Amino acid sequence: MKMLKEYLKEKKEIIEKTIDTYLGEFNYPVQIAEGMRYAVLNGGKRIRPVLVLMTLDLLGKDEKLGLPSGSALEMIHSYSLVHDDLPALDNDDYRRGKLTTHKKFGEAEGILIGDALLTHAFNILTEKNEGLISDKKIVEIVKLTSSYAGINGMIGGQMVDIESEGKKVDMDTLKYIHKNKTGKLLRLPIEMGCIIGDASKEIRIKLEEYADLIGLAFQIKDDILDIEGDFEKLGKPIGSDAELEKSTYPALIGLEESKKLLDEIVEKAKTIIIENFSEERGKILIELADFIGKRDN
Repeated sequence: MKMLKEYLKEKKEIIEKTIDTYLGEFNYPVQIAEGMRYAVLNGGKRIRPVLVLMTLDLLGKDEKLGLPSGSALEMIHSYSLVHDDLPALDNDDYRRGKLTTHKKFGEAEGILIGDALLTHAFNILTEKNEGLISDKKIVEIVKLTSSYAGINGMIGGQMVDIESEGKKVDMDTLKYIHKNKTGKLLRLPIEMGCIIGDASKEIRIKLEEYADLIGLAFQIKDDILDIEGDFEKLGKPIGSDAELEKSTYPALIGLEESKKLLDEIVEKAKTIIIENFSEERGKILIELADFIGKRDN
């Protein structure tokens, strides 16, 4: 796991430097400019943009080709958190151990800061990728991003999640919520890397299977941490899912069964990499699956 921690630290620094440069290109209106930087650069693991770079490394391509797409994806992820934390949704005061964006800047400002991050992400996907990758690849990435971040992905999952609060949902509904609310934005970076890195159809299918599994593992672990986690490590209140009566795996199948399912999913993800790539090339993705299953924040 030491190798992965060093890898994540190194790539996180590269990604944050890139995002800092992109956001440093404007400073007015002040509240929006400062709020965008606060929302994106105020902590976080950067798993999504790192996955873009990991995929390119796996394919033997220059990771610099993925920096604009990874940075844009992190802005979309950050916008979703800013809006999730708003009073109308999860009503959270803390994120990553610090005040949520709307608590720091104001509720109306929080809405606009989230809007600005989402919109600017597409500016980065087009402007910063121009001359770096082909126009055809840019169009494909924009098309995929708008789908996975919207009604066919994250927003669709969030909507069904809200509609399911206080209700006993079936497994199909729970799978839909997790696949779309969380899973699509963890699948997207791997697909971005496959597009940029010219992955074959066969390799892309295998990596997409891996992506779906770690996306599900990530959400199940989130559900478990909301019960067993620690505020100091998570940086946000524990028990908010139960308080809001959200649909989660522990609520549907129990905590211990959720842990067993998590272990099974992590092993399936690792097996895909082991069976399709050399140990040296696939080592980081294997370690990442373990990391997602064992993380404490």
